[in-house]
Amino acid sequence: MARIAGVDLPNNKRIEIGLTYIYGIGLSTSRIVLDQARVDPDKRVKDLADEEISNIRKAIEKFKVEGDLRTEVAMNIKRLMDIGCYRGIRHRRGLPVRGQNTKNNAKTRKGNKRQPIGSKKKK
Repeated sequence: MARIAGVDLPNNKRIEIGLTYIYGIGLSTSRIVLDQARVDPDKRVKDLADEEISNIRKAIEKFKVEGDLRTEVAMNIKRLMDIGCYRGIRHRRGLPVRGQNTKNNAKTRKGNKRQPIGSKKKK
């Protein structure tokens, strides 16, 4: 099992797909990394040589992935919330940020609003 950027890649998947398990690397970035490392994208993760794994690690170092990227995204959201802009307020309230309708949809973002039966009025 290859371990790259702190993530264990699945053995039986092609390396092109296996790299997408790393946060911040999608399919297009995976292809770029494999081109730079000169590794065949059809190879399985378990069939990679140590030299190929080290080449992939070197190619990934040029990108911001995993912890650094998560921190940057969290700081960007926190900045929006601190300055009090519309997007920041939507983040703070747990509502959709990108203009979606909330009258009928957005159940996953708004959360469970159900009340137990009989809790509306007390006798």
